[in-house]
Order: sequence, then structure tokens, then C-alpha cells
Amino acid sequence: MGRNITPTVEGGLLVAITVIMGLVTVYVPILGMFLEFFCAVPLAVLTARQGAGKGLTALVVAFILLAILISPLLAARIVLSFGICGVALGWCVRKNFGAVRIFLTTLIVASAAQVLSLWLLLVIMDVNFIETQVEMVRESFNESFAMYEGMGVDKARINEAKSQVEPALQTLTFLMPTLLMLSALINSVAVWFTSKWIFPKLQMKLPTMPPFAEWKFPALFFYTGIIGGLGIYWGLTRGWTEIYEISLNLTIVSMIIGLLQGLALLSFVFDRYKISKIMRRIFYVILALNMFLLQLVAITGLVDTLFDYRKRLFKD
Repeated sequence: MGRNITPTVEGGLLVAITVIMGLVTVYVPILGMFLEFFCAVPLAVLTARQGAGKGLTALVVAFILLAILISPLLAARIVLSFGICGVALGWCVRKNFGAVRIFLTTLIVASAAQVLSLWLLLVIMDVNFIETQVEMVRESFNESFAMYEGMGVDKARINEAKSQVEPALQTLTFLMPTLLMLSALINSVAVWFTSKWIFPKLQMKLPTMPPFAEWKFPALFFYTGIIGGLGIYWGLTRGWTEIYEISLNLTIVSMIIGLLQGLALLSFVFDRYKISKIMRRIFYVILALNMFLLQLVAITGLVDTLFDYRKRLFKD
């Protein structure tokens, strides 16, 4: 912002930009899907420059205006999905946190916002988001089966497919905590990259993440992976549904972390031996198409969180 603009005027302009973006998100479908990722940036800029108090005040004002102009539920979705993440990121920038700490703080806030939004949906609208989503998937499958039946597909094959759907839907229900976390992760990544792009244009700085080849996760995830695997076995063999659900989510999250760590290790090895970009891309395509290799990389990554192959095998 220009030097002659007062903090109050700057705050008003940034709130107005946030509201306009929110309106475009709702009323302009294609552009809105893209612009939604930028809704956090004005609030991040305001919070970084003027503090968390001003940022939260702007967030509340933006919510009120959007609630009046569209609807309270849509306004809450925009504010909780991206607005609060922008305030969190801006506060971290103002505190001069490092890149990793900024991202983790934003992720935690985004996860809490996801839970809060589901709670509000349940309390205000009496809508269970998880059950609604599962029912939508079930109806989609039923429509597909009806279409195949109308095309003359053998009923035995259709019934066999139907028998596999319910267990899959049950697993989907169990995995909702992980899916919510992944949704929060996507929001956090979107807020990070949009802010990383916009901040320099406003003479502001956002710390740089460490190179991917240097990424390392705590050894805790190695142990959560083992505990999760044992819990899945006990849950299945003894009929402990709650233990199975918790363990399944622990295992999936641990494997995702292991995959990231494994890919970081691969990137380190590629850099070490100066593998060309073309060869890397070919390898990544093969990896993406081969589930066994993906699991192998994930398990290797989990073990790497404990043993740190980069230090053990490449000491120089």
C-alpha cells in the first residue's frame, strides 16, 4: 500500500478485497474456484502489517458483510476455509517465524477450522457431513449399477460389485478424519503459495521452505505406523471397531508422511548423483503408476525418519 494510506484505510481496502473475492467465489463458478485460494491473502497482509487484533477484526467484518450479501453458511465456509488461515499466516510472519513453523501453524489452524465448520453444520443445519457425503457416494454407485443393469450387464456381476461397495463405504467413513486433515492440508498449501506469490509484490517477505531434498520428519511417525498396523490387526481379529478406525487413520497418515520422506530421500539421491530432470520425471511417472513401488518408497521413508540414511550413507 502507498505510504500516504493510513492503517484504517488500508484495513478497509483489504476487507473490501476479501469480500469481493468471496462474492466472485460464489457467483462466478470457474473463476471463483481459482480465486477462492486467494481469499486468505488480503487478511494475511493485513495481519502481518497491523497485528492479529486488526486481522481478526477484519475477519469478523468480512464475515458479517458476506453473510449479508450471500448467506451466513457460505460466508462461514469462506472464512473458515481460507480467511482464518490468512490471519494465522500473517500473525506468524509478523512474529518472524521460520517457514516450517509458519506452515505448521497454518495447518493446525486450518484443521481446527475444518472441525469447527462441521460442528456448526451439525448444530445449525442438523446435517451430518460425513453421513451426507457417504450417502452421496452410495447413490452415485446405485445409479451406475442401474445404468449397467439397463445395458444388459450380467446381474451376478452387478451383485458382486454391490457386495464390495458397502465395505468400501464403511472404510471411507472410518477415514473421514484423515480426509479432513488432507482437506486442511490442501487449504494450507494454497494459502502458502498464493501468499508466497503476492507478498513480494507488496514489498513483503515470506520465508522460503527448505529444499525438498532436505525435508525430514520426526521419528514419531515410524512408531505411529507400527502402532497403526498392530491396531488394524487387533481391530480386525477381535472386532474392536474403534481401535480399527483409529489405527487405520494412524497408518494412512504415517504412510503419507513416509511417502513424502521417501520422495525427499529420492530427491537427495538424484541431486547427489546429478540425475537429469528427464530421467527423474520418467521415474516419477513409473512410481505414480505402480502401487507396489509407492508403498516401498513410503516404507523406506518411514524407516528413514528413524535411521536417517542421508547421514549414515552420505556422511561427506
